[in-house]
Amino acid sequence: MGASFVAEQRVLYGDTDAMGIAYYANYLKWFEIGRTELFRLVGSSYQEVEVRGCFLPVYEAYCRYLKPARYDDIIHIETRFSFEGKARMRFYYRLFHKQSGFLLAEGYTVHVCTDEEGRPLKPPVYLKEMLQQMERVQGGNSSS
Repeated sequence: MGASFVAEQRVLYGDTDAMGIAYYANYLKWFEIGRTELFRLVGSSYQEVEVRGCFLPVYEAYCRYLKPARYDDIIHIETRFSFEGKARMRFYYRLFHKQSGFLLAEGYTVHVCTDEEGRPLKPPVYLKEMLQQMERVQGGNSSS
């Protein structure tokens, strides 16, 4: 598994409840932001991967909440990945409060590589190469 890439996101008013605390489902959205920005870092996108015939639906998602994110907080979304088996990828996430450094949440998503009809397939060579490139690039953008 490679080093971590860090994206930044501000907690918007619409992301919170009446008490100004981030709604729990938004953490999964922030996981997606980390994953999406990791693809962009190497000059690609989910759309490009899909155009090339590989889809990455979420097979499993997990989030452990440790401290609440609040309105206007800036969070750091740390993202790493690994291959699992023949057709699965796992992305790991840790969300940190930028100012205090507190770990807010951690979790993962597991994605299955499928074709357009949803049939599992081995990750194509270009996707493996892209993820290996992510590992190399992440080394220069890692955070601990």
